[in-house]
Amino acid sequence: MSPVTPDQPRRTADARPADARPADRDGRGPRVPAPRSGEAPRGRAPLPVAAGVAALWAAVTSWLPVALVLGLAQLSEDAGGLTGAARAGLAGWLLGHGVPLETSAGPLGLAPLALSALAVWRLTRAGVHVSRAIGARGGRSVRQALTVAVAVGIGYALLGVLAAVLVSAGGLRVSPSRAGVTCAVVGTLAALVGAARTTGVSVLLAHRAAPALRNGVRTGLVAGLLLLGAGAGAAGLSVATGGGDAADMIGAYRTGVAGQAGITLVSLAYAPNATVWSASYLLGPGFAMGTDTAVRTSEVSVGALPAVPLLAGLPRGPVDGLGVGLLAVPVLAGMAAGWLLARRLLRAAGDGRTAPDWPPLLASAALAGPVAGLLLGAAAALSGGPLGGGRLAEIGPAPWLVAGVATLVVAAGALLGAAATRALTRTATVSR
Repeated sequence: MSPVTPDQPRRTADARPADARPADRDGRGPRVPAPRSGEAPRGRAPLPVAAGVAALWAAVTSWLPVALVLGLAQLSEDAGGLTGAARAGLAGWLLGHGVPLETSAGPLGLAPLALSALAVWRLTRAGVHVSRAIGARGGRSVRQALTVAVAVGIGYALLGVLAAVLVSAGGLRVSPSRAGVTCAVVGTLAALVGAARTTGVSVLLAHRAAPALRNGVRTGLVAGLLLLGAGAGAAGLSVATGGGDAADMIGAYRTGVAGQAGITLVSLAYAPNATVWSASYLLGPGFAMGTDTAVRTSEVSVGALPAVPLLAGLPRGPVDGLGVGLLAVPVLAGMAAGWLLARRLLRAAGDGRTAPDWPPLLASAALAGPVAGLLLGAAAALSGGPLGGGRLAEIGPAPWLVAGVATLVVAAGALLGAAATRALTRTATVSR
């Protein structure tokens, strides 16, 4: 073994040439060095590409179920085969976004809210994916969140215009400009929700908001969702009670098993609409099932209706007897939301026994009314629309009336529930 001279560097097992690339310990190849401070992370996708792919995927995943359902509904009729099912799916997809269809019987603008919810969810996920793809995750940048939302909205608008052109080529008339604007608005707003959550902007805004505002918005959303849940329960019970009539309506369609399954799925797509109508019924304003008709707790006046299984659950007349107890459901929902508000403030106090101060408690409870009113008013506006011309041109509740009544009822209930919880907590604390 030759001696090591001072001028000769000592070589060890880890020594490597100066120009050698770092390798993984498992020997699978070179590593990609981490970006230095101030450098952009590697692997980011261009914004137009990421937004275009995400918008296309959101559109396909929300259109495909519609095409399959409508394909089942018209299977026995052989209405154009796969091409007809695909075009019908595009028409239903546009209708789910609130784009009206011009038919020979008049405008069709009653959007199936189940499809609308699916499309909004997919667009929200598109905002999440695009934010991650461009490296904006956790950046808390309002500009990046808005950029992602606008990019997804533009891509979705182009797809809406293309769908309108394809549907119009098959006989129906759809305005491409209306489809583009509607899809742009829906796509931008839904993607903004996902982008705001992924970038952390929603957390930033929540921290900057006043506690009373934050608690009031949360309480109003809880009250609105409780009312919608009560509406869903009432609608489901009503349809179950009239299950025999619904089965007869389905059997009247001579479309075979596949066609009847498709008709049933179409009816389920409008189940959220029935939920909103039922919540409006519980609140008092009710809803219309045609021009000059009314379905309220105090009055039911409807004419001839289409043979739709979902309509088998319509009430036969005004409520009486034990049914009068339904009028207390909205107030109870508001009281439950107020109780949850007071309990949450008690937990925030630390020991669970210190009663919250009156001003922030009452301010949050009062703010819950307008928040719930806006939520239910928007739901009422989205749930209605025309089913052709003539007598069925007006279907659904009056949004402004639902919003006004919900604001008053929820605010009163939330104030009552929060004040009672606070007073009982104070009494229990004093007695100890």
